[in-house]
Amino acid sequence: MKNALLLIGVIAMAILLSFALVEESFLFAGLKLGQNKCATIQGGQLYASDGSLIKTGYDQWGYNYQANMFNGGYCDAYRDVAWCQEWKDVELIMKWNNAWLSNQDCNGDKILDRHYGYDTYIGSGAWLTNHQKGSYEENGEECKWEYFVKIVAVPAGATYSEGIWYSADGTEIGAAIWGDFAIIESVNNDPCAGLQGAEYISPTRPGLGNW
Repeated sequence: MKNALLLIGVIAMAILLSFALVEESFLFAGLKLGQNKCATIQGGQLYASDGSLIKTGYDQWGYNYQANMFNGGYCDAYRDVAWCQEWKDVELIMKWNNAWLSNQDCNGDKILDRHYGYDTYIGSGAWLTNHQKGSYEENGEECKWEYFVKIVAVPAGATYSEGIWYSADGTEIGAAIWGDFAIIESVNNDPCAGLQGAEYISPTRPGLGNW
């Protein structure tokens, strides 16, 4: 059951972030020339998918789009929808960079941009981290667990084979997830289940920079 929960939590990241954005590129060439026409959150003209105005700081659910992070309950990430109630007590923190989800709108659709300057996430350097905490009861004992994972967009020239992404030189990057992404590090601590420490570290590199 715990493994299923963790898997759902990881998959949730992609669905979650899609609520407030549309995958479109913007006029990157103009930005390079210094012609910055991007709308900012401070300008008060960017909106979430539910039609609410995005503001600086945390919203009622735990999103802080300006700071590129979410901090709240697992179900708060989904506006407390009915199907999520089984995991309502799970704590969730997510952090991402601007390549994953920008805090600006540069294509004029009034929605935050993602993988700006690239047709897809591949080669964009996008990354996301997910940190979950929770507890369950087993044999009358409260078992506390934590799970942390780093996910990156694979670099240009990466190849895919049997569920694994590899760099251009053939070195393993990590397990494939959501098509263009790979898991480069995961940590699972659950003393009741005998789990402690890193369960996977990418042979390429586990750091988030330079992808």
